[in-house]
Amino acid sequence: MISQAMKLQLTRPLVFFDLETTGLNIGTDRIVEICYYKIFPDREPEENCIRVKPTQVLLGQEVQMHIPEEASAVHHITDEDVKDCPTFREIAEDVADVFRGADIAGYNSNHYDVPLLAEEFLRAGVQIDLKKSRMIDAFTIFQKHEPRNLTAAYKFYCQKDLEGAHSANADTLATYEVLMAQLERYDDVPATVDELHKYTSGNTPCADFAGRIGYDKDGVEIFNFGKYKGMRVEDVFRRDPGYYGWLQNTDFPQYTKNVFTRIYLDVRK
Repeated sequence: MISQAMKLQLTRPLVFFDLETTGLNIGTDRIVEICYYKIFPDREPEENCIRVKPTQVLLGQEVQMHIPEEASAVHHITDEDVKDCPTFREIAEDVADVFRGADIAGYNSNHYDVPLLAEEFLRAGVQIDLKKSRMIDAFTIFQKHEPRNLTAAYKFYCQKDLEGAHSANADTLATYEVLMAQLERYDDVPATVDELHKYTSGNTPCADFAGRIGYDKDGVEIFNFGKYKGMRVEDVFRRDPGYYGWLQNTDFPQYTKNVFTRIYLDVRK
């Protein structure tokens, strides 16, 4: 069991997690393994690692999704390995319970793991708003101080070789150890979860996880892409309501589409 570093100041649970997936497309790829290490202000940590059978809907039927060979070459999880595992829909409520009321930490998690997890929850019909969690991304701290990958970060900060790299369990625990070492090494890295959330989330908050929708100086949603980049989403939907329909037919993540829908419905009231 990894001892909890005293420098990290917790006010509620903090979940370190990592995903192995079928690919890198947030909107279309699926989880094949999720591992977490959850620490608490007042009790012992808990950890778990769950293999998942990825699925997709074809002709109205939920069928197993093929794990591409290039993905298996990275995390060594194959179709055969997960064929008898639960689907994400079957474990979604239990996974959501791990994250509810907790903050979240990972390695490059703000740009990949959290958005993809949010998509899986939406597909499973599970109500959980990950935006309510404060996010800590150890990769951002590493980028600011020592730009490399997790294996190099682990070697640099922990003076150990990362065995089992690209295994969600190994990567999750390594991320925890890296963050603890970063807190010890850098005096300018804050110790509270709230400050770490701000430190690793960057200076440009977004309304969605994929970064397609930003905010202007007044806190109103704007497009971060395309021909309407920089314009308020509500203004565009008033002028060009057909653009909303086009957005819903893209392969954008469902969370992003849901934010567009909320704004569109507000405009149409």
